[in-house]
Amino acid sequence: VQLQASGGGLVQAGGSLRLSCAASGRTFSSYFMGWFRQAPGKEREFVATISWSSGATYYADSVKGRFTISRDYAKNTVYLQMNSLKPEDTAVYYCAAGRVRASVTGVTDYTYWGQGTHVTVSS
Repeated sequence: VQLQASGGGLVQAGGSLRLSCAASGRTFSSYFMGWFRQAPGKEREFVATISWSSGATYYADSVKGRFTISRDYAKNTVYLQMNSLKPEDTAVYYCAAGRVRASVTGVTDYTYWGQGTHVTVSS
């Protein structure tokens, strides 16, 4: 299984970025595809997740209304559209895949991880 994250970069506060996570190596029909982030000196935290089969989504309170997670079956890719970015959104963003279970917001709920993409938001 391979998860390839891309789309990070430097953006001014209030700007937008779209992250992509290309998945390969297995079928993900019974999986949640999530995004996490880790800022320097902080623990990795949940950002958003989406059920590959149903499209159900969940968001961290800190990004609700600003970020949107989506998936494209044909491209086997998950996206994270990030709008109204703030300096506190600066982090390395990771995509992850985990089988459907009761909890979908914890780091340990996910089995497969991508390599991370850097997002820097300047004030």
